[in-house]
Amino acid sequence: MQPFRGIGLKLASVICFVIMAALVKAASDEVPAGEAVFFRSFFALPIIFIWLAGRGEFRAGLRVKSPMGHLWRGLIGASAMFLNFMALALLPLPEATVIGYASPLLLVIFAAMFAGEDVRLFRFTAVFAGLIGVTIVLAPRMTVLHGAPDPKEQLGAMMALGGACLAAIVQLHVRNMVRTESTTSIVFWFSMSCTFAGLLTLFVTPWVMPSGKVLVFLILGGLIGGVAQVFLTSCYRYADASLLAPFDYASMIFALGIGYAVFGDVPTKPMLLGASIVIAAGIVIILRERALGVSAAKRKKADAL
Repeated sequence: MQPFRGIGLKLASVICFVIMAALVKAASDEVPAGEAVFFRSFFALPIIFIWLAGRGEFRAGLRVKSPMGHLWRGLIGASAMFLNFMALALLPLPEATVIGYASPLLLVIFAAMFAGEDVRLFRFTAVFAGLIGVTIVLAPRMTVLHGAPDPKEQLGAMMALGGACLAAIVQLHVRNMVRTESTTSIVFWFSMSCTFAGLLTLFVTPWVMPSGKVLVFLILGGLIGGVAQVFLTSCYRYADASLLAPFDYASMIFALGIGYAVFGDVPTKPMLLGASIVIAAGIVIILRERALGVSAAKRKKADAL
């Protein structure tokens, strides 16, 4: 294990994902979300091809044992991406980022409901606190407590929350997929699925020919998204997931900086308060799961002696 290298790769992936989101947001005034999904996925493929070839895992990336598993992962994942890109078009970048943090909280609930995982009071309390934080962020967009909500921002908040729900479902699905499928095949076929799903939206929503600047944004978004995916997949080779998970929340720092510098997004007090609660709850859950994992490993070792 090389934990500092793993952390470096994790932070690099977080930065790349935020930059990708900013590029998609910058293009959103001109192109529909389905078209952005296509560019994001299609131009990530060359990066993934190079990565697989460099590791000598190109054939492994193509090999599947559960085609239906990949199909469902692709459909749900592409839908989550579509909703998130819609949210980026309608909300400030930091706000869309914070609402996305609901995903790991919802994953705990879904794991208990659908996978029969044992989730005790401590984690449920942390999840409940985190969802209160999400509610605080959503309140100005969904209620009249802060004046009449803007219909576009209201829709954006709903899209962001829907994307977080689907992302949690995808994570639960991937937990089952890794029992039979390699990580490389999951990464490769997800990009392929999203490419085709994005292309199919051409028959639902008319695409537009982007201007030169926006076309560059879309291509760069795909390439940087591919690099981000490679960094994210690679970081787990050098450090445990429980160690790396808290660094996901570093995206808030980058989203605030890029949102303010590029789009003039000034963070509101409800957004900052809600984000603080969500991040604190997420880190508590991560630390608790890590402690439980260590305890379980010690018990297993003791039983083997």
